[in-house]
Amino acid sequence: SPPGFEEERIHLAVCGGTMSGLSEAEIAEIKVQFDEFDADKNGHVTVTELRDVMKALGEDPPAYKIRDMIKEVDLDENGTIEFDEFVKMFEKVRGDKPKYKLEAVAEKQKKVMKMGGMTDAAAAGTTHSFTEDEALAFVDWINFQLAGDPDLKTQLPISSDDQNDLFKKMHDGIVLCKLINNSVKDTIDERAINKTKLNLYTIHENQTLALNSASAIGCNIVNIGAEDLTRGVPHLCLGILWQVIRIGLLAKINLQNCPGLARLLEEGEEIEDLLRLSPEEILLRWFNYHLREAGSSRRVKNFSGDIKDSECYTLLLNQIAPPEKGVDLSPMRESDLEKRAESMLQQSDKIGCRAFIRPRDVVRGNGKLNLAFVANLFNNYPALEPLEDQPEIEIEETREEKTYRNWMNSLGVKPFVYRLYQDLSDGTVLLQLFDKVFPGSVDWSKVNQPPYKKMGAQMKKLENCNYAVQVARDCKLSVVGIGGEDIHTENKTLTLAVVWQIMRAYTLQILQKLSGSSKRIEDGEIVEWVNSTLSAAGKSTSISSFKDSSIATGRSVIDLVDAIKPGSVKYDLVNAGQTDEVQEDHEDCHFTFAL
Repeated sequence: SPPGFEEERIHLAVCGGTMSGLSEAEIAEIKVQFDEFDADKNGHVTVTELRDVMKALGEDPPAYKIRDMIKEVDLDENGTIEFDEFVKMFEKVRGDKPKYKLEAVAEKQKKVMKMGGMTDAAAAGTTHSFTEDEALAFVDWINFQLAGDPDLKTQLPISSDDQNDLFKKMHDGIVLCKLINNSVKDTIDERAINKTKLNLYTIHENQTLALNSASAIGCNIVNIGAEDLTRGVPHLCLGILWQVIRIGLLAKINLQNCPGLARLLEEGEEIEDLLRLSPEEILLRWFNYHLREAGSSRRVKNFSGDIKDSECYTLLLNQIAPPEKGVDLSPMRESDLEKRAESMLQQSDKIGCRAFIRPRDVVRGNGKLNLAFVANLFNNYPALEPLEDQPEIEIEETREEKTYRNWMNSLGVKPFVYRLYQDLSDGTVLLQLFDKVFPGSVDWSKVNQPPYKKMGAQMKKLENCNYAVQVARDCKLSVVGIGGEDIHTENKTLTLAVVWQIMRAYTLQILQKLSGSSKRIEDGEIVEWVNSTLSAAGKSTSISSFKDSSIATGRSVIDLVDAIKPGSVKYDLVNAGQTDEVQEDHEDCHFTFAL
């Protein structure tokens, strides 16, 4: 919409339009709610956006139910909800007419904790919604995971009674840095964290280090600044915390860490089919495997409505807990659901897994926290012995693949990319990347959106991949010899060729903006700048090109950082020489400076 378009529609609605039954203040409040649904702020609420809101509220209804909710209020029958239609819904509700399903969701959304940012970055950024229960769950998890850390004696435990204590304890960046390392080991070199004699400068270094490291493991930090974390902007702090916690919980749900996952294969499936499943899908299959082993006919399809009565949880705990722990089925004797949930959680406490959820989170079906609870159960007690004839398969992710995958996730693509080639094979993630790097390059009316119907699903995905290659061509990328079929069939070499070019274009765009030039930045200019910067700072290192073998030692990169920001590198901690050990250490980015 053009600037001021939505404001004009609100004005017309109040002064003489179809919504005259509501006051200007009421319509303004409704506009705030509408914006919470309209994630991309284009004036239309889509099936995907409404489903995202439902998931944030702990519900995960199938796509057809979302479409039905939209259809109820979609007056022009275009498949989306516009602001006029959203207000009309509230106007009819006020007139004692039958309530809409969407209106119930909107009312629930109003009860969710919403806190705005305090900086320009936050004001322009993404929205994060959290309930008080979720904030409390994060506090409990941090206290449990980081307990005993000598560097956090003054920060822990974080109070569960004072809502603001979490944000106060995140002020210096140390807690977040520690939590990132807890989720993905050795992401941050501990020597790079400023722990004593803190001031505004060193605190800002810690927060910057934390944000860069969070991005490196795949967190979306777009429009989150170091000052937001220092000031304790609640929704941004909680947003980054949840991403870090979630990545850590789901990181171990794979065949490398649990070969026994092969037991979850269904009839006619191969190991490759299991590799295509997301961690959430694997968790659901694992849950149902143990329900089946327990002799139950119950099955769970989600982490919200299907677990509200605690019966499936009780069966799962009894199935996976070691016999000596004394876990039993006694919660099933309790008829009151909240009391039953408490009894079930007492059983989970016997195996040290009472985390994330409280009885009301179970009964209300909070999808986010129940996912975390189940993931923690799996990580501690998978109860899956490897098969006797366990098939071997090469599933090691290369450094390059991990870098691309985490970069995509840091830009906020949906769904989260866990497996590079499989998750790109329907074309939607690639198209999102094009739209983010080359705004306006994708005509989304031409894109087939998931979930796909079984009949013709592969054709729809292939159409997306063909369109992605066409967009790449329109954006002047080199795609000679690359077709949509190559992306769809997961051709590693050709898929990486496309991804590399998108990432390179993204990086060059950033450099161009920083330079203030309208001219495209070329490789030679970057190399020239590197060498001139190093020389001006009195450094002895230099590079001849990006293929220069000396880059592998990391020394030229370290010198460049110190040249840009003198004193940021502690050279007494930098290894000298060219040994394999030194090279590996530098390649792993264990540099002791805060970027």
